[in-house]
This record gives sequence, structure tokens and C-alpha cells, in this order.
Amino acid sequence: GLQLLLMAVTANLELGPRTTMSPRDDGPLTDKASVLVGRLSRALDNHSMALTLFAPAVFLVILTDSSSAWTAGFAYGYLIARLLYVPAYAFGLQPWRSVVYVIGFMATMALVISVLI
Repeated sequence: GLQLLLMAVTANLELGPRTTMSPRDDGPLTDKASVLVGRLSRALDNHSMALTLFAPAVFLVILTDSSSAWTAGFAYGYLIARLLYVPAYAFGLQPWRSVVYVIGFMATMALVISVLI
């Protein structure tokens, strides 16, 4: 929610509500926005994709009653990585954006693997 709010407020401040509330028949907002708004928008899209992997992984842990200190650590690792990913993407920090993404992805995969072993 905070990530969506960050992107929406930044886009509204930059482009104005007339543009952000339009039907966007003339193309996506990112075509009209600054690099920062474009990055925040792509970071939000990336979060949606990452969450579609993380949420089922957590569900598997709960469903199989596999919760442990390890799974909690992996979940916190994912959360910390996602929190670091937004500024890393917004400010174009290379290669840290990719490094942080991989850490979050690996934490998610570790959750799934922990259920299997």
C-alpha cells in the first residue's frame, strides 16, 4: 500500500490530477512522466510480480505447519529486500537494484524449499 501511495502521490504532484485521473487514451502515464515516476511505477509493477510468488510461499508454510525461525527469517529477508528495492530502483542504483531483487527472490524460493524438506 505504501509503495502504491508513493508512486501515486509522486505522479499526481508531477502531472496533476487532470492527467492522472484521465482515461489515458493518449498513452500510459509513464510516457508523460519523469524518470523518477517511471521508475516508481516499474518498481510497483515488480512488487506485484514478486508478491505473486511470495504470498503462495507463505501460504504453503502456513498450510503445511512448517513455520520455524528459518521461515520467519526468510520472510523478513523478503520484506527487507522489498523495502530496499524501492529506493534502489527509484534512484537507479546499479547493480544494487538487481542484487536486492535477487535477495528477495532467493528468500521466497527458500520459503518454498523449506516446505519441501
